[in-house]
Amino acid sequence: MEQRVATEKTGKKQRNLKPFRPGQSGNPDGRPKGSRNKATLAMEALLDGEAEAITRKAIEKALEGDMTAIRLCLERILPTIKSRPIEIDLPPVKTAQDIQAAHGAVIAAMAKGEITPDDAGTIAGVLEARRRAIETVELEARMVALEEKA
Repeated sequence: MEQRVATEKTGKKQRNLKPFRPGQSGNPDGRPKGSRNKATLAMEALLDGEAEAITRKAIEKALEGDMTAIRLCLERILPTIKSRPIEIDLPPVKTAQDIQAAHGAVIAAMAKGEITPDDAGTIAGVLEARRRAIETVELEARMVALEEKA
């Protein structure tokens, strides 16, 4: 009996935590699209006309050897590369059996130093997704054939 009471109380709490129906907010008009944060606007007002001087000072500090300034400048000039194209010759992958040959080509390219182990892992993930897609199509075709026979 106590569990039932606890469940009922929990149910009431959950209803109170979500007073609006899905897709309906408490402020239907909401914040206008394209409006900007007040803190951002305030910072822009403070920096207005000073951005060039601040940038020049950061560059001067970097040239003096200030590591923080160097890092800041380099991050702005050359941001961290998230991903890049990988060039590798792979055999055509039309069947699940072709995946094995493609994996062999990836391993060979990695062994020769043509691609990094991280790149090889990325390509292997793509090949695995291709294998699953091929197997799904083949499985569907088998099911259709079996249903036609029945």
